[in-house]
Amino acid sequence: MSATSSPAAASAAGTGAPWVAVPRLTTRLQASELGVVINQNDPLSVALGEYYIRRRGIAAEQVLRVEVPLKPALSFAEFEALREKIQTTLGSRVQALALVWSQPYAVECNSITAALAIGFQGALCQQSCAPSRPSPMFNSASSRPHADLGVLPAMLLAARSLEAGKALIERGIAADGSAVAAERRPGSVLPQAYFLSSDDKARNVRAALFPRAGVLAGMQIRQQPVSAEPLPNALLLSSGQMRVEGLDKIGWLPGALADHLTSFGGRLDAPPQSAQMSAIEWLDAGATASYGTVSEPCNHLQKFPHPQVLLLHYLQGATALEAYWRSVAWPGQGVFIGEPLAAPFAAVPPRAASAVSRQ
Repeated sequence: MSATSSPAAASAAGTGAPWVAVPRLTTRLQASELGVVINQNDPLSVALGEYYIRRRGIAAEQVLRVEVPLKPALSFAEFEALREKIQTTLGSRVQALALVWSQPYAVECNSITAALAIGFQGALCQQSCAPSRPSPMFNSASSRPHADLGVLPAMLLAARSLEAGKALIERGIAADGSAVAAERRPGSVLPQAYFLSSDDKARNVRAALFPRAGVLAGMQIRQQPVSAEPLPNALLLSSGQMRVEGLDKIGWLPGALADHLTSFGGRLDAPPQSAQMSAIEWLDAGATASYGTVSEPCNHLQKFPHPQVLLLHYLQGATALEAYWRSVAWPGQGVFIGEPLAAPFAAVPPRAASAVSRQ
């Protein structure tokens, strides 16, 4: 990963960055507003798509079945054919998309999720480390991004097997309102947000944005160095490393978000234990959503999830898709993966929502 002029990373032992301002959220994406796209050339996509439609109660008019080449990256022409079908069939009916597959995850050097949402950026393929198109969804309060912002955010419902995909979907469903319910139970352990600093200077740049440790709106926030210690009750994890070891020592809660800053985390076809860990390994381990870049982005902070924006939107009841999309300012090279509708804080009481919105 090439370095940019990003700010110096804060020490894990420091006080943490001041809280950023986020808008107050009043609604979230619903299943009735999600379009589901299934690739009939991919048997796993077909089987998993049918399972998802049934489990989330997706209406028939929100489902599009297409024939897309089963490969890591589409050409621009192949992508345009897909985009036109989606716009023609689903464009006026939905506010976001679930693409039920792991491949294709890219359009040339762009991610497929960003190309569908904010348009293909051919210039990135000549200079992938350059700044990319800003997302209108960054830190937005809109739960109707297609209607309000002209953006159709997408997330890959990605899995290596049908069994893994079904488990992912069940984690997303189990997540809904789970953090709120846990907070109301006497003696329950708070969900944990882990912000882990590493000694990898190029990839640790987000440590400058890690929030102060403490408790906020029903979540325990921890800022600490990477270590081999178990991480129980994890609902959010943010780090910067080529590969994160010890995924089996993380105690995932339903709806957990987890990502690591590295160059090629969005290459979902990378074999397990490759030099640069693929974001899909987070899902394999038990997380419910993640993010990674498909081409060399350099370490621009804007090309990766802003840890505070991600946390503060999720705490207010946003879905995994909304929280992740709102946290990335320049998402052109980043692919969003997971169960889109997971929302552990879906029924956040007014008191907690107000506490978050004042940060």
